[in-house]
Amino acid sequence: MKRGSTLFLKIAVFLIGAPVLALGGFGLPWLVNHPVNPDYAHILYPILVGMFLSAIPFYIALYQAFKLLSYIDMNKAFSQISVVALKNIKYCAIAISTLYGVMLPFVFLVAEKDDAPGLIIVGMVPIFASMVIAVFAAVLQRLLQEAIDIKSENDLTV
Repeated sequence: MKRGSTLFLKIAVFLIGAPVLALGGFGLPWLVNHPVNPDYAHILYPILVGMFLSAIPFYIALYQAFKLLSYIDMNKAFSQISVVALKNIKYCAIAISTLYGVMLPFVFLVAEKDDAPGLIIVGMVPIFASMVIAVFAAVLQRLLQEAIDIKSENDLTV
């Protein structure tokens, strides 16, 4: 496989990480200092802490995706290191989903105070999105592991 064949996907990984970095570096600190309604700012802080903490597994997963694309470039896609990268992506997605699940009661309190029921649905989107990624990574991990096992079994019989 050509070395630059996954260049588009690597650029996409960087472009996915850039808005999160901008939001975490500029948007969330600004929101801490300038809450929309100071009456429920104390409820907003656990949500912001959870968003900051969720950036850690997010960037770990992006790094693992970048490594996985590098393995594909080096013709090591069907190897145990690719399975480990997919496993790490799965665990990061589960961690993000768990963090947003812990934050959901605080989102509910903000929605209750602000009379904005749609906020609860918006708060559940990251939970479901990261669970979809976790399931997808788990399926890919299992398929890749089975392909590696079949390949090694065929190599032994030849």
